Amino acid sequence: MQAFFLYLHKEKQKHLGGAFMAEVSLQGEQRVFMTGNEVVAWAALAANVDIMYGYPITPQNEIMHYWTRLAPKYGKRFLQVEDEISAGFTTLGGVLSGRKAFTATAGPGNVLMQESAGMAEMMRLPIVYVIQQRGGPSTATVIYSQQETTLTTFGGNGEGHRIVYSTATHQELFDYTVKAFNSAWTYRFPTFVLGDGYQAKMREPLTIYNPGERGIELVNPETILGDTSPGKQFRHLRNTYNTEDELYSVVMKHQREWEEMAPKVVEWDTMGCEDAEIVVVCHGVVARAARSACDQLRARGRKVGFFRPVTLRPFPAEQLRAVLGHAGKMVVAESAYGQLLKLVQTAIFGSTIPIVPMLRPGVGITTEEIVEVISTL
Repeated sequence: MQAFFLYLHKEKQKHLGGAFMAEVSLQGEQRVFMTGNEVVAWAALAANVDIMYGYPITPQNEIMHYWTRLAPKYGKRFLQVEDEISAGFTTLGGVLSGRKAFTATAGPGNVLMQESAGMAEMMRLPIVYVIQQRGGPSTATVIYSQQETTLTTFGGNGEGHRIVYSTATHQELFDYTVKAFNSAWTYRFPTFVLGDGYQAKMREPLTIYNPGERGIELVNPETILGDTSPGKQFRHLRNTYNTEDELYSVVMKHQREWEEMAPKVVEWDTMGCEDAEIVVVCHGVVARAARSACDQLRARGRKVGFFRPVTLRPFPAEQLRAVLGHAGKMVVAESAYGQLLKLVQTAIFGSTIPIVPMLRPGVGITTEEIVEVISTL
């Protein structure tokens, strides 16, 4: 009997501890059933990340937990620091030394990391942040919201020279976390993966894979400071300038390079917009409900389309304008009070299309609620 209980204990440890995770592999393709936070850790591994710097905050904690299980097995590293300010700046230090480095946070932590993000914008440092949004303002709730949209796209005191991917599914969490590192190291702008608390905690199936086996070439990092090897040019990076004209010159150079980059990275998703009389615009996890609502309404004979910006920064303004050309109304659905709406209004400035706002700060939006709103139009 004692041997039997010892066997059960070992099996429990196997499935709760690192041995369970070791059964997953990035060789070939593998169907898995994971939480979103676990997906992010595996995606960072797939992107050949060297180190994560972090500080715990719900609902992203398990990204750190899973990464610390994976890191020793694959020669990777982790450092927990004293707060989110330190997490942002130590990640910048890792990047400067030529490491693929990232951090993850939510809510108040996202606020505190904006200072490092601003420094990354000014010095063009390829840092990656994973944000699992929670309710706000301040501590608020630890569950879910889309209330970090404005903060993530235009946080800090700069011009928002950053890339922001908004994910809707666990598969996208994996795909765009891998892509975020490539984008950051290619274009040298700070890059964000904007998830949320629902994605962080729920489980769903997805396929994980080795990017190289799919023909995705990973961009290798390089030492930005401290490389004294022969032939290396000295770099003088600054985030402080003495005069207004000097600052203007630097920021405008970044703006020109940003505008050149934007068409290469902008992404969007549409469905049924070719003949749509009503277009639902949403981002992130709300897109799941919106897609289902459009399917149901189309089955009832309503010409309803769906448009989702995958990149909130740069925003697919030209593409949105194109699908609204023949629509009579637009519904903007978000789990915030107008943060996506402001991005949309800026993108379609000058358009006279009526906008029906469906604003639910800090709460989820269901298929039934979207169907109900559109049914009254």
